[in-house]
Amino acid sequence: MLRLLAWSLLSAAPALVSGKALALAVDRGFIAGRPAQAAGWLALFAVVSLAGAWASRQAYPWLAEVVEPMRDRLLGGVVSGMLHDAAAAPGRPDGSGAVAVARLTRQVEVVRDTVAGQLLVVSHFALTVVAVVAGSAALAPAAAALIAGPLLLSLLAFAALAPATARRQREAFAAEEELARSCADVLRALRDLVACGARDGAEREVLATVAANEAAGLALARLAGARRLIVSLGAHLPLLLVVLAAPGLVGRGLTPGAVVGVLAYLTGTLEPALRLLVQGAGTSWLRLAVAADRLAGASRPETSANGTPGDGTPGDGIPRDRAAAPAGPFPVDGSVVLSGVCFAYGADADPVLDRLDLALRDGEHLAVVGPSGIGKSTLADVLAGVVAPDDGRVLLGGVAPARLTGPDLARARVLLPQDPYVFTGTVSENLRWLSPHAATAAVLDAVDAVGARPLVERLGGPDGHLAPAALSPGERQLIALARAHLCEARLVILDEATRHLDATAERRVEQAFRSRPGTVVTITHRIGPAARADRVLFLDGSRPRLGTHRSLLAEVPAYRRLTGEPEPDGLTAPPSGGS
Repeated sequence: MLRLLAWSLLSAAPALVSGKALALAVDRGFIAGRPAQAAGWLALFAVVSLAGAWASRQAYPWLAEVVEPMRDRLLGGVVSGMLHDAAAAPGRPDGSGAVAVARLTRQVEVVRDTVAGQLLVVSHFALTVVAVVAGSAALAPAAAALIAGPLLLSLLAFAALAPATARRQREAFAAEEELARSCADVLRALRDLVACGARDGAEREVLATVAANEAAGLALARLAGARRLIVSLGAHLPLLLVVLAAPGLVGRGLTPGAVVGVLAYLTGTLEPALRLLVQGAGTSWLRLAVAADRLAGASRPETSANGTPGDGTPGDGIPRDRAAAPAGPFPVDGSVVLSGVCFAYGADADPVLDRLDLALRDGEHLAVVGPSGIGKSTLADVLAGVVAPDDGRVLLGGVAPARLTGPDLARARVLLPQDPYVFTGTVSENLRWLSPHAATAAVLDAVDAVGARPLVERLGGPDGHLAPAALSPGERQLIALARAHLCEARLVILDEATRHLDATAERRVEQAFRSRPGTVVTITHRIGPAARADRVLFLDGSRPRLGTHRSLLAEVPAYRRLTGEPEPDGLTAPPSGGS
């Protein structure tokens, strides 16, 4: 900051010299008939201007040293707060992701850019005002009062207008976020909206948010017009007063060059600086205040159940205060009970799960099959407690997921999607993500169980470096499968988690999880895992069917067609449209 201030002082030198140099050029040069001397004074001003420009250039690296670390800390705080909020209050997807993108890509950059601008503009304006008033007082003491009075009034008017402008700016930010949220919600649910005839209502809602965003922008623009009048009051009114008072000032001994110098201070120095402060820096300052306030709220994790703000714990993404909460109920085993579970993506959408009943014993292996988009992944989210059902009851080991703290839920079950999360770091850090205190021998046993030993050795062993972009989808799945096998969760949910593995690797993974204590739910499009599972849940949009692979082949034609099995002897499939 000291280096930045030093270069800013030097960059303000032209403002101090401009009026005086022009006055000497007029009085001692042009009026005295010595154009060479006039050119010399103007050349001196040009040299000072070049030095000021060079000083401005030297200020930017020190400005970056101030604002870039601030931006990085702010970005980290906002991301941390949003992740804690997401972990503390999981629910079905909504437009909050679009709001998060608006904050990260727009509001954080507003803060960074505006702080940089404010440091330069405000310091430059303050130095300019001092230079103009001091220079004018040295040239024409009587003219200094004509400048200082209106300038002070304009700054007071600017301060008085600031609260209304701040309010309008907050409304503009809120309207922008609401527009992002509304568009994201409608686009995500567009298929269901069209299917259930709610398209017109959704369109009206989006257009209403567009209109609100437009109105907020217009209100902010009207205040910009008022700020233009403030510039006229602070810079143009003193100019008019000096011009009107010039004959009297000259009559009392003021030189023509001094009058020209005072006018140069006003038109060439004060007016641009005041315009930049009021119209540019004023708006950006308010945007900074509003954006920083909103980001401060976003970077504070929501208060958790025990009343203290979350602080985060490495690896599980759950607020640390929830980990420290008093011990509550914990699942006794890996059993699962679903009773009358219903779930739909929106109040007007058709239910994805409709009065689903399911009971799994501890240690059982269930395969869930059905056409794409039928609700298999939604069932996985409900089982994992990622989303809460609209109706019905879910019990994991005799305990409802909603009664479990975040860390307890992470210890009770593990959910692996088809595109699992691996991160840049060591192999061991990735494998121990859910089991940070696991012994090295246990880590290697899990690696061997799922067949990932060749991959781990190629990466340099447990301490080797892992870069997600350098791994194939199947290799990322093997790392995630070994991580899940290592953890203590008694319920494992594999949502197409072996999709990128070949049949031999997939069967080895199945055997690994069968030998591991607990219950396994495998969501798959392949028939092999279904044929080897203890039971199969078949979803096709009608009544769910639960049974063994063999019984479903015999009793459910749709399941038989899905597997590609031929019809039993003596039976033919019903004609299209038949009952």
